[in-house]
Amino acid sequence: MAHSSTVRPLRPLGAISLGTAFLVALTGCTSSKTSTGSDGPTITVGTTDQVTSLDPAGAWDAGSGTIESEVYATLLSVKNGATEVSPDLATGIKLTGPKEYTVTLRKGLKFANGHQLTSSDVKFSFDRTLKIADENGPSSLLYNLASVAAPAPTTVVFTLKSANDTLFPQVLSTAAGYIVDEQTFPADKILDDKAIVAAKPWNGPYGVTSYDKNSLVSFTQNSDYGGQLGTPKTKNIQLKYYTDASNLKLDVQQGTVDAVYRTLTTADLDDLAKKKDIKVHTGSGNGIRYIVFDFATQPYGIKTKDADKAKALAVRQAVADSVDRTQLAQQVYKNSYQPLYSSVPDGLTGASDSFKSLYGDKKGGPDKAAAAARLKAAKVTTPVTLNLQYNSDHYGSSSADEYALVKTQLEATGLFKVNLQSTEWTQYGKDRIKHLYPLYQLGWYADYLDADNYLSPFYSANSWVANGYDDPAVRSLILKEETETDAAQRTELLKEAQDKAAAQVPLLPLLQGSTAIVTRTDVSGVPDALTSAYTFRWAGLSKK
Repeated sequence: MAHSSTVRPLRPLGAISLGTAFLVALTGCTSSKTSTGSDGPTITVGTTDQVTSLDPAGAWDAGSGTIESEVYATLLSVKNGATEVSPDLATGIKLTGPKEYTVTLRKGLKFANGHQLTSSDVKFSFDRTLKIADENGPSSLLYNLASVAAPAPTTVVFTLKSANDTLFPQVLSTAAGYIVDEQTFPADKILDDKAIVAAKPWNGPYGVTSYDKNSLVSFTQNSDYGGQLGTPKTKNIQLKYYTDASNLKLDVQQGTVDAVYRTLTTADLDDLAKKKDIKVHTGSGNGIRYIVFDFATQPYGIKTKDADKAKALAVRQAVADSVDRTQLAQQVYKNSYQPLYSSVPDGLTGASDSFKSLYGDKKGGPDKAAAAARLKAAKVTTPVTLNLQYNSDHYGSSSADEYALVKTQLEATGLFKVNLQSTEWTQYGKDRIKHLYPLYQLGWYADYLDADNYLSPFYSANSWVANGYDDPAVRSLILKEETETDAAQRTELLKEAQDKAAAQVPLLPLLQGSTAIVTRTDVSGVPDALTSAYTFRWAGLSKK
């Protein structure tokens, strides 16, 4: 098998129906108040998200990814408006052995600081990500990578641990595949944002010209970018950060912001849709929202004074019996999200509604009696105190309403007492991997649209979730499905992995949906700017 131009997904994705994405276009005649200089208009993008790090080895979140996807390039990528990976910094990729992929780089590649970009930088980038293995970074995506060689300046050879891994080309297009400058980044630690900006190691469509972290970041076209996205249609972009979605909504209405990506509330979107100068477009989304149980610090967790595995499992299962996903979808998100009964969204090949058949009324609804019976059988004293953490700047201010309703649902059973707390995202990621949150909110957007990307980051060895869950049977099933070439057999492996994990409830899936983009109509290229994963790409955007 050889791929010299376009790498097509080799496993069927099925009919994707992953909730609703809002593409909101402001169609009024209010003139934009954003700047227009000698280089043409500047597009201002607003967001409530936050950056954790500009170092690709140390961040795997949407806020950081929004910048990283513009300033760093990958060997393969998803072109705007497409769903298939194809060569970016590479000219082609070939399967040169059962466990070996060979990639050929474009000639004459450079970083914005003038350094040459060669196969040595590629090897350095992958080796570095695996060596650092930051718990908030994307190293777990490289689960099957054994080694990287650079036999010639434009030749890279990836040797895998297992044969027949047709997902690996897609992994190369993810956050784990960003190529960094080996003359700038240390091999064994994360580099500070200010040092990165000063060094100008950009090889993507844009470079950062000024950086006020989580306040205002300015970008300009990187003339040294040589990948498939081409020259950006708009030379200058600003990314403006907001702590309050209502202020972001106001600036959109007043014309000081041209586009919004993450995150306006459902109520804000509904309100904007009612205005005569606004049009709402809907499409598909692949995001999920879920609760994580920390196996160390949850009630009866392994590091608590009354540790008891059977009681801890009963608590997790009783919580699964008690939540009402339909109520969450309807009351909080006005059905822009849909109930989710597995970590794999409905619509992807291999998705299995494991939680629906195992918990509650076995039809998708809650069942207080079932929850009470589990706790009684395990001799758990009720009410059980649950310390539940959520976040509203990264996951949207609607998270406050979502988790208030979860608290109401759980406490209505009489079996739980829920203490809610919220933390800013820049601290949230640090705290959760230190096991400071017994139960906590997370969300996920796919790096590539395959069921594996909703399983391996959560349940495989060294998972990104890092909640202490590790089941050899589930890990074995994931390893098998990742290299299974028979589609029917792979689907069965995927479903079995979901069923076994659901029986242990390391995480509790709640909702699936949605991605939101808001833009003025004098900005074109918006639908194509949203890739098949979560990333909002700017190269195709233009403004009249």
